[in-house]
Amino acid sequence: MNLDPVDGRPVEMVLDLDRLAAEKPEAAWYDPSRRDLWRFGALMALDIANPEDARHIVALGEGHTPLLDYADHAAAHAGGLRLQVKEEGKAHPGYGANPTQSFKDRGMAMVVAQARRLGLTKLAVPTQGNAGDSLTRYAVAAGLSVVVAMPDDTPAPILGNVAAAALRDPDRVKLELIGPTIREAGAYLKEHYVPQGFFSVATFQEPGWRIEGKKSLGLELAEPAPGHTRWSLPDAVIYPTGGGTGVLGMWKAWDELEALGLIDSRRPRMLCVQSEVTPPLVNAFDAGVDDTSVVRAGNTISFGLNVPGGVGHFKVLKIIRESGGAAIAVSEADTAAELQRVWRDKRWWISPEGAACLAAIPQLLDRRLLNRGERVVAVNTGSAEKYLPALRHLM
Repeated sequence: MNLDPVDGRPVEMVLDLDRLAAEKPEAAWYDPSRRDLWRFGALMALDIANPEDARHIVALGEGHTPLLDYADHAAAHAGGLRLQVKEEGKAHPGYGANPTQSFKDRGMAMVVAQARRLGLTKLAVPTQGNAGDSLTRYAVAAGLSVVVAMPDDTPAPILGNVAAAALRDPDRVKLELIGPTIREAGAYLKEHYVPQGFFSVATFQEPGWRIEGKKSLGLELAEPAPGHTRWSLPDAVIYPTGGGTGVLGMWKAWDELEALGLIDSRRPRMLCVQSEVTPPLVNAFDAGVDDTSVVRAGNTISFGLNVPGGVGHFKVLKIIRESGGAAIAVSEADTAAELQRVWRDKRWWISPEGAACLAAIPQLLDRRLLNRGERVVAVNTGSAEKYLPALRHLM
C-alpha cells in the first residue's frame, strides 16, 4: 500500500522490540565497526548481518556522518551554546559518506532495499531535487526502473545527475520536468505513471520505508561517542523541515531506544526551520492548529524547503509540541548571509537548508528556545555543491 486506504494517513513500520531485546541483549545488534547506517543492525527494518535481508540491501556508504564542532559560531558563542553540526553533505575521513551528498540517501537506501524485498521493479518519486537524485542512484545500482518528476528550476547539478542517468540508461530511468513544486510533480506521477504499474515512493507514501532509513540519523545522534558506552541525546535539534520524514524518523529512533532501555524519556526540543516564503508548518504552529494548510510556494534558495504542504505534517506538529520545540521561519537574506559566514569562517560547503538552521539561532535564543550551556545539533542536510551555480555568488 501507499497511504492507509481507510483514512489516507501515512503508514508506519513497527518492529518487535521485545524479540530484539531477547535475541540480542545488551545491544548486541549494534556494530560500531561498520561505517554506514547499517551499523544499527536489527534495529533497522532490514539487518545487513542477516543473509536473507542482506541480499536486498544496496549499501553505498550512506550514513555514519560526523558531528562537527561549531562552538565558535558567533551567535552560538554569544549564547553560551555547545553547537555541533551534523554534516550530511561532504565526506570526512573515518566516516561514512552519503553517495549523493544528501541526507536523502538514508531514506532511499531503505526504500530500494524494501522494494527489492517485495519484488517491486518500478518506482516513481516527485521531488524538489535531492530525493530524485538519491533514488536514481540507488535504483540504478539495484537494477530497478525509476521515473523522477521535478521542477525545471531544480539546481543544475541535481537535475543534471538525473538527466545523465536517463541518457545512459533510458530504458530504466525517466526524467519528467513538472512544477512549479513537488506538489504538481506528485499529481503528474499519480495520473500518468502509477496506472502503468510504477509504485509511488513520494514522501510518506512509501509505507514507512523512508522513516526507517531516516531514523538512522536519530540513532547516530544518540549512539555512544568512541570509547564510551552511554547512549545520550542533545538538548535541542535544529532541523530544516520540508516534508518532515526526518523528524518522524528521529522521534521513532528515540522511542525505540527508550523501549530497549538505552535512553530515558527525555527528548531534544525539535526546532523545525522553514523559509519564510514557504512556511506551512510555521503558520500551523503559530495558529495552534493540528495540521497544515497548503500555502503558495515562494522563491527560495533552500529548494528542499519549498514544500507548500505535506500529508505527514500533522505528525510533525505533534512531535514539535510534545518536545517543547517550535517551527521557525527564516528570511532568505539571513540564510544567504549565513551561507557566506560559514564559508568564510570554516570553508564548509553546507547546503542552504543547513544554513537556514544556523541562521535561526539568534531568534531561538531570543525566544529562549535555546539556553546557555546546552548541547545543540544543527543538521546540515547536504552540500552547496549540489546547488551551484545558483549559490556561487555567495561563496
